[in-house]
Amino acid sequence: MEAYLDNSATTKVYPEVAKMVMKLMTLDYGNPSSLHKKGVDAEHYIKDATKIIAESLKCLPEEIVYTSGGTESNNMAIIGTALAKRRKGKHIVVSSIEHASVHSVMQFLEKEGFEVTYIGTDSKGIVDVERFVDVVRPDTILASCMMVNNEIGAVEPVAEIAKLCKKKNPDIIMHSDCIQAYGKMPIYPGKMSIDLMSVSGHKIHGPKGSGFLYVKKGTLLRPIIYGGGQQKNMRSGTENVPAIAGLGVAVEETFKDFDKKIEHMASMKKRLIENLLKIEDVYDNSGDACHIASLSFKGVRAEVMLHTLEDKQVYVSSGSACSSNSAKKLSGVLNAIGLDKDLLEATLRFSFSDMTTVEEVDYAIQVVNEVLPMLRHYKRG
Repeated sequence: MEAYLDNSATTKVYPEVAKMVMKLMTLDYGNPSSLHKKGVDAEHYIKDATKIIAESLKCLPEEIVYTSGGTESNNMAIIGTALAKRRKGKHIVVSSIEHASVHSVMQFLEKEGFEVTYIGTDSKGIVDVERFVDVVRPDTILASCMMVNNEIGAVEPVAEIAKLCKKKNPDIIMHSDCIQAYGKMPIYPGKMSIDLMSVSGHKIHGPKGSGFLYVKKGTLLRPIIYGGGQQKNMRSGTENVPAIAGLGVAVEETFKDFDKKIEHMASMKKRLIENLLKIEDVYDNSGDACHIASLSFKGVRAEVMLHTLEDKQVYVSSGSACSSNSAKKLSGVLNAIGLDKDLLEATLRFSFSDMTTVEEVDYAIQVVNEVLPMLRHYKRG
């Protein structure tokens, strides 16, 4: 038996996605910039994918710019805004619990002379809205806040933050990293006052190396990749047609019976948490996102627990996949929510998709019940 419960790190592609990618790699492999039929056909695949994505967001097709994934989308949004608006101001406001692909960009911009104000959270990981809006100034050019935290699943009040920030400074650009939110909750950037929104394909059963940035029409953004002028000069380079078409299929499949998929993920999360909390000294740090459970197992190091579960073919994470590759530093998110020191290194993330089965969840529960007492006994010994 295998239980893959690390869907916030990546997901298995839908079979329909794999078929589309294979087709475009072997049959309809034209360059969309070519003027002949092969090129025109390739361009049609991009247009079809764009139409599907735009419909899911209730936005215009021209507001979608394809990227290589969430990291590039975040870089394009933040650096592109900073370059485009630096004459109007150099102040940026951002939450303190952002993904590394936002946080690292902020650190880069600070070295380039920008001033960044970081806003903390409460004990549930929810950003302090009043403080966020309070620090906005006439020279604040960008506000950035993720919609769903990638480690604990806290759902941030992005629409409220955006509305209040724009009321205080109408020229401010609002960016949201929606990589863990898109496909897990309804998102309509136009109604939510979001100007820039980052999405990654492989979090929703699409290909790795696929993603997009929603750019509200009229938003000033400087390109960070130059070349042949593809995508209306916003992101040069031959489009990755197989990945884009595959992403379009993934979006189409994700939003079929959307409410049922969300309900299923939420029920899998609830089943896991309720059963594991029956064990002594297990604590729940999870936010409201339907697909992320954060649990602390007192007395056992997360890394030891993770590899013990792996030996039983239960796959989870000790944090976000990007940050767990960096060396052993304690989670900034868990620190931010004030988690007890003895739980900081004892926390695992379990994450679900619409493909997650009851059997997988029950097997994971069974394995944790088997190995946790053993690991605790071994540590005491």
